This record gives sequence, structure tokens and C-alpha cells, in this order.
Amino acid sequence: MRSDDVVRGVMRQATQVRDEYGAVVLDDDGNPVGGSFVIQFGFDGRVDRAEGEYQVTKKILLLGDDANTDAVWGDITAGIDSVYGDAPRIEVPGDGNLKLKIQPQRMTLDDFPDAPDDPEDAIRVPMTVGTPVNVFSAAKAVTALVIHKLDEQRVIHLDDRVCDYVPGFARYGKERMTIRHLVSHKAGIPNLPAEAMDLDLLGHPERVLEIMCDMKPRSRPGRLLAYHAVSGGFVLAEVVRHATGRSIREVLASEFREPLGLDWLHYGVEPSDVDRVARNAMTGPPLVAPISTMLRGALGVDLAEAVELSNDPRFLTGIIPSANVVTTAQDMATLYQCLLDGGALGDVRVLEPRTVHHAVDEQTAFEIDLTLMMPIAYSLGFMLGNRYLSLYGWNHPEAFGHLGLSNVFCWADPERDLAVSILTTGKPIVSLHVLRMVQM
Repeated sequence: MRSDDVVRGVMRQATQVRDEYGAVVLDDDGNPVGGSFVIQFGFDGRVDRAEGEYQVTKKILLLGDDANTDAVWGDITAGIDSVYGDAPRIEVPGDGNLKLKIQPQRMTLDDFPDAPDDPEDAIRVPMTVGTPVNVFSAAKAVTALVIHKLDEQRVIHLDDRVCDYVPGFARYGKERMTIRHLVSHKAGIPNLPAEAMDLDLLGHPERVLEIMCDMKPRSRPGRLLAYHAVSGGFVLAEVVRHATGRSIREVLASEFREPLGLDWLHYGVEPSDVDRVARNAMTGPPLVAPISTMLRGALGVDLAEAVELSNDPRFLTGIIPSANVVTTAQDMATLYQCLLDGGALGDVRVLEPRTVHHAVDEQTAFEIDLTLMMPIAYSLGFMLGNRYLSLYGWNHPEAFGHLGLSNVFCWADPERDLAVSILTTGKPIVSLHVLRMVQM
């Protein structure tokens, strides 16, 4: 047994418990009613070399009627003991054959902190794998899939010039810019003008287009790698609109969300669904230069303002292809499982295998990203892992995915046969959570 199999086993058991005890029913205050309960599973794993053990603390949150949840807790602990009580041995990459020790830990809402600005009487609503969350820059991978789908259909070609689709875009030397340059962060327009962050503009796409057309490139397209935090998505959306006659939101729905049967995979949401989206909160220690300067240059605003804007109904109902896909951990993991399986989910195929291979094929390796000021390996739309330390932890050379501000991580790892979606609403940049991410 490998440590990766333990992860899958933990999640399978969580699914079995949910299936056995039924759906969660919440009242208007977010509390379980009608004998139902909320159950969430998490785990921390660590290697204890002195004991020769792989120790897993299985964290379990149960909310609901005490008698009901006590019975469920008994079933869970008994199930853990029956499966893992004999301390089976597992293979842990880099550490060899170790004994597996699992310790269940029952948790309550008091174990989870409030957001810093929450009032004392704030209603706590448990977050589940079905909670809709804005994934910020992890949206770029979704937008890239739309582009690759249209390329597969021969509606566009990655090496087409942007100005061949978007009238007026050729100003100031941008006539050489291609769609490929945009999805690989080499278009030369990494930063948005300050006026482009006015959320009132989202209801006027023609004004956003005019700002994009008036942008002056910082470098010749194709020459330098510089992460395009927001700008590239707006331009790609215009390419899609002019090439198809439909919005990028409509294309995403018809080509991916609907065929795959996903509940949530939208650019923004309907006004009636705004209150269903989890709110983001600024957490962690204050940022100082040079990190604060780098983030402001990438985002166009300070980090705290970016987090505040992300909760604004105008942001949540608009179309920001690089930054406001709203989805759930379940649906995002399903999408990456589809990519892991070569573009198909069961009998439903949304991409050809060669399209997936093309989308995740490495384009840059250990090249310094002049926006993020670190080496990032990119494909045409995805951030890639490597044999050393990457965004997905140690030794993930085949992994592909994308991060989102600031603790959103979505990826697939063919070598481990894993599809992962970590969606969070706290937005620290520098804090102790980084140590946990490195241990993945």
C-alpha cells in the first residue's frame, strides 16, 4: 500500500459514511435540522522516522443532534479500527516501508477561527466540497481549456493573431501578438491599467475592450515570460466572442459544464446566487515590500483591496476569465479527473486525448517569471510540477494545474493517479500554512 492509497481510502470512507447517513439539511441559520448532520473529513500526515510510522491524524467535524452524531462517531472510529487497526505497512515515497498509524480526532466549530472582520454574532456555515467558491487565478486553466476546445474544433488556431479577431487590437505594436502568447504568459501585457479595475466596467464590455486595445506592451510578444494575472483573460474572452458569436461564459457551459454534469463551473454567478458563494477574507500577517509591491503590480490593486473586490456582487456576477470562475471542490476535482482520463468522464468526451496532451505540454522550464520573480514551468494554460519543489509539493514531475489567490490549488498528477482541488477562503500570503503546503 502506498501513502497515496491511504489518501484515496480516507476519502472513500468519507463518501461511504455520507451515503449511508443521508443528505445534509440546513435551516436559515446554517444549522442541521430534521435529524441530519454535517460531516467533513480532513487529515494531516507525517512521517515519524524514529518510530518507523506514517502517522495520520484524521480530523472529523460532526455537527447536528448529539445522539445522532455520537452514534455516527462510534461507527466511524469502529470502521477506522477495523480497516487500519492492525497497523498495515505502506510505501511512502522517499521513506520506504512504514507502519500506518491512524488517529481519529473529533472536531467542533470552535476549532475553526472566524474571519478577522467577522462580528461576534456572525452565523457560521460549514464549508463542504459542494460549497461554491471563487477560485481566482485557477480560472486561467479553465479559460485555457475553452481556448484548446475551440482550437480542436478549428474555430480558432493557437497561432492566429489576436488582431485578426479583435478589431483595433493591433495598436502600439500588438499586431504580432498571438493566442498562444496569451495562454503562455508571453504576450507582453502582464499588467492592467488602474482604471480597468473599476467593477462598474464589467457591465460594459465595449469599454473594457477599448482599454485592452489601448494597452502598450511592455515587451515584444513571445520574448519574455511574465505572469498575466488578469489582462490576458479579458483579451481571450474577446477572441472567443468574435470567433463564435457567443460569450466565453456560454461556451464554457455548453462545452464543459453541461456535458460533464457539473453543478458549478461558471464565470461569475447569477445575481440570485451571489449569497451562496463563500466570502473571502484577508488573513495572515501584513504584507511588506517586495511581496506587496509584486502583488500590486500583478493585480493592479493592493491584496486587501483585491480580496474586498472579490466579495462585491459586481465582481461575482461579471465575467473575468482570469479571476472569477465560481465552482466547488467536487466539480473542480471532477474536471481535473476528466483531464487525467484523457479528456473523458465515463462515456462523455469533452476533449480529444491529443488536445489534453498539447494543453499540458511544457513550454517553459526554470525560466524566471518576471511578474512573480521566480522560476515557474508553464504549459499552454497550466502551471507544471517538477522533480523538486513545485507548487504541488515535492517530486511531482507529471503534475499540471493552477493556483489561485492565495491558497487555491487545483491539479492532476498522472503519476499518482490523483485529481486534487483545495479551495479556501482565507487569503494569507506568508504564514505557517506554507510549511503544510510544502509537505504535500
